[in-house]
Amino acid sequence: MIPRYLVDEQLEELPVLHKDVIVIGAGIAGLFTAIKASERNDVLMITKKSLLDSNTRYAQGGIAAVISEDDKPEYHLQDTLAAGAGLCSEEAVDVLVHEGTEGVQDLVGMGTKFDIENGEFALTKEGAHSQRRILHANGDATGYEIVRALSEKAVANPRIEVWDDHFVIDLVTDDNVCVGVLVQKPDGQRLIVRGKATVLCSGGTGQLYRYTTNPEVATGDGIAMAYRAGADIRDMEFVQFHPTSLCYPGAPRFLISEAVRGEGAYLRNIRGERFMAKYHEQLELAPRDVVARAIVSEMEETKSTFVYLDVTHESAEMVKHRFPNIYQYCLTYGLDLTTDWIPVAPAAHYMMGGVSTDLNGETSISRLFACGECSSTGVHGANRLASNSLSEAIVFGRRIVERINALEPMDRELRAHMHSLSRTDAPIQAVVEKRLKLQKIMVRYAGLKRNANGLRKGLEELGRLSSIFRSVIAKREDYEFANLLTCALLTTEAALIREESRGAHSREDFPNRDDEIWRKHVVLNREHGLTEERVEYV
Repeated sequence: MIPRYLVDEQLEELPVLHKDVIVIGAGIAGLFTAIKASERNDVLMITKKSLLDSNTRYAQGGIAAVISEDDKPEYHLQDTLAAGAGLCSEEAVDVLVHEGTEGVQDLVGMGTKFDIENGEFALTKEGAHSQRRILHANGDATGYEIVRALSEKAVANPRIEVWDDHFVIDLVTDDNVCVGVLVQKPDGQRLIVRGKATVLCSGGTGQLYRYTTNPEVATGDGIAMAYRAGADIRDMEFVQFHPTSLCYPGAPRFLISEAVRGEGAYLRNIRGERFMAKYHEQLELAPRDVVARAIVSEMEETKSTFVYLDVTHESAEMVKHRFPNIYQYCLTYGLDLTTDWIPVAPAAHYMMGGVSTDLNGETSISRLFACGECSSTGVHGANRLASNSLSEAIVFGRRIVERINALEPMDRELRAHMHSLSRTDAPIQAVVEKRLKLQKIMVRYAGLKRNANGLRKGLEELGRLSSIFRSVIAKREDYEFANLLTCALLTTEAALIREESRGAHSREDFPNRDDEIWRKHVVLNREHGLTEERVEYV
């Protein structure tokens, strides 16, 4: 049902541009990788909007790394494995915890200014971390500070060319080798960009759901185009819902950082009762999947659409200093973080799955790499540990560049050809209506709680939207919808296949974790179908 290419086009008739390295997307993954790659390569960064539009920009909590003398890589490893609910690759996590500190120093060298206290990095603690190891910037604006520093450095770099407002429609492959990308310019013209390596840094899939902390650009483009090209896609059933997004009339679902609970905030139901003791011994600092489902249970029990986040018992000075942006944002809606309980509810936040990679970030397609949220490196398992996402991007970005630098230049002729579907029909329904329909389907059938009947119903209803694959499309919003639909089908299918509850994946008809059968990854491939990768016990 999902075609190899989204458009009918004669590749050999298009103009061709040559670059050493092609980076698709921005955020910390794209910017960091491009800057590192530019030391020995000419780099083209392609963004569908701008360098400042990414999930990284909205990251509040911080970046996890072993900095404190009281901390050790072994502690960080154990915390990550515990949160990942048995599906992490210990080898990948070991890479993360041992190389993260050096990556942070790279960020500092690139101009990132983390908060300092008494001459040292200010560190905080977040859910499921045993130590204070979260670096932050400007209190709760870590992502924005990182993007600011890296984007300034990238724009000033003569070896990095940035194309804003360009859309990468598809990857171009030849005999399972990625040889370049098909790009549409702002004026609608198309061209091929060739490169010795292509790096997907295109972010996650938050827009699969009506309520999300992600910006509108998070439409799963990289995952979808990699799937169409024949790459392995892994663990798409594991969608992390952040427990605490602002839930208030007239306000968008704004993220209330995990760090607020890390600094002592309580969760209360609408009766004013703290409830996390019923669900986990770590209370408000339990893993995100546990907290999110606990909140949903309390909402159902009290017939409410939200619970409260209460940090009023902490000093007003600390709250304003540590969370200036959250404080100001809530204040615009008449909510004072220092005196009011803040209404919150879970919202889609992070995709643990994505394009399967090895420890050097390379996918099952040669010369195609994936970094950041669109990748599945094995670090996050079934449930990402808070603030490991930014760490993962810089650690594996460094490794990707090392691998690229070892590649020989691409010298083969372009032999890839489009397989035309003879598309003639234009989309019938307005894309905004179809996108809302898709989001409602995902919330209803593939959200925080799932079962076989609902997932089958979801696949059936998503299938009715598939005419987009047979239509003539040329607009960004149509490409994005096709990519969202692809990711929705992959997520729902993987969720139906996994007949257990583990981490962020919860099945009402299979409520228990089953290590004997399901300690393995669900891998989907457009050409080969379903495969499974067993995870060995550590």
